[in-house]
Amino acid sequence: MFPTIGDLISYLFHIPVKINLQTFGTFMALAFAGAYVVFVAEFKRKEADGTIRGMMVKETVGLPPSPLELLLNVTLGFLLGYKGIDVLLALFRGADPAPGFLSLQGNLIAGGVFALVWGIWVYKDKLPESKEVERYKHPYQLMPFIVFMAACWGFTGAKLFDAVEHIQELRYVPLQVLLARSGFTYYGGLIFGGLTCLYIGYKNKIRLIDMADIGSPGMMLAYGIGRIGCQLSGDGDWGIVNRYVKPGWIPQWAWASTYPHNAIDAGVYIPGCTLQHCHQLPMGVYPTPLYESVLCILLFSFMWMIRKRLRTQGAMFCLFLILNGVERFFIEQLRITPKYFLQLSQAQMIALLLIAGGLAGFVWLTMIPYFSGAGRNPAKISRL
Repeated sequence: MFPTIGDLISYLFHIPVKINLQTFGTFMALAFAGAYVVFVAEFKRKEADGTIRGMMVKETVGLPPSPLELLLNVTLGFLLGYKGIDVLLALFRGADPAPGFLSLQGNLIAGGVFALVWGIWVYKDKLPESKEVERYKHPYQLMPFIVFMAACWGFTGAKLFDAVEHIQELRYVPLQVLLARSGFTYYGGLIFGGLTCLYIGYKNKIRLIDMADIGSPGMMLAYGIGRIGCQLSGDGDWGIVNRYVKPGWIPQWAWASTYPHNAIDAGVYIPGCTLQHCHQLPMGVYPTPLYESVLCILLFSFMWMIRKRLRTQGAMFCLFLILNGVERFFIEQLRITPKYFLQLSQAQMIALLLIAGGLAGFVWLTMIPYFSGAGRNPAKISRL
């Protein structure tokens, strides 16, 4: 496994490289980048066909920053300097930046300099006289804000759902559970991040059903990319022991992996190892992150190919709910997760709700023509 990007580059190109950038975090960033591209493409397509529209917004430019804006910028600058310099230095030295990032230690001089720079920066657009301007705002221009807010709330939701899943550990070592670098529940991130996207769309006069359709392919792709990071780093999201005989055409790592050099140091010590992560599992387990990454990227490809054929609003979102729910429900059969009601894991219970919601949505969409009168008057069908 490759806990850091340096480990991955060293393996691929057979050269020693010290880049202590976490593989899991890097692929999470790539997942958001992939979702960003897909979201923007769907925003533009939906705007072009008239499904959604931009809006004229009025802005006052040239005003001096308010005390709150000044405080927020100075605080942001201080944090970037106080923590950022030490994190960069740790990366260049090949050391792990996480312990320093999660501690109270930092660089006061760099923090002060960055705070001053950020405080001055907010004055750069101040004019001698403020004026009100009006501009057209395209829906896709919301994406930087959507990505930032969805990332913040998504990580929060993923961590909270994981804490609930490990409620016993949370009771005794809450800080260790909440601040651990591993331990993120996908559905927590999906629910919190998805609700954030819907809220931002609603505030900008985009109908919720249109926002849900726009986001569905991107969310599927982001999940597939994120799972690649889980597989490459060995972050603990693997499955149960695979006791079946391997078919000859399947590579061992795709059938039953021991996750050598995994990022969480799970398993037994690898004799003679001198690296930072020197553990592997005693028995081969199902590499479920690999399976999910392949499945979800294939499902995204399917959704992307048929997106222009699904002309009914809400159909893409209902399809996403069903496909994602079915995929996760069955993959959970191979994963090591706590079981609750009816021997179902937290993810399986949520997956069943998603499947039910998607099926109910499709039933509702087929009934709309009838309830609108088209079912009783065939002449109305062409106008629906």
